[in-house]
Amino acid sequence: MSSPEPARLVDPIYRMTVYQLAVAFSASAWDDAVRLGSCGITRRVASQLYTAAGSIRANLSEGYSRASGADRARLFEYALGSARECRDWYALARPVLGADLVAERDVTLLQIVHLLLAIIPRERRRRITPRDR
Repeated sequence: MSSPEPARLVDPIYRMTVYQLAVAFSASAWDDAVRLGSCGITRRVASQLYTAAGSIRANLSEGYSRASGADRARLFEYALGSARECRDWYALARPVLGADLVAERDVTLLQIVHLLLAIIPRERRRRITPRDR
């Protein structure tokens, strides 16, 4: 009996570049949150940062599953807000994580933001068919 294929090979959401970036980003955010959590003054920043990072991919997942473009757009807007929120949490984390790492994370977050800014208006106009999901 063969093992099941990884979800990324069978779930169409993995075709979305923005989702791929969000998945990779959330793994990095975990490591960063662990570092921030070890410093008493940034413990709350760690929690907020990781929650916002998880919210990006969660809202993309939920939005991708919606039957109307308007619903998708709304949830993708939530993901956009969470990406921007992460940028602010990283700015506050700079003293612990360092400017270079924060700049690196910012590049990824800006990629996510720019992709969502292109995707959201298209989704608002789109009618979803069953085979798209």
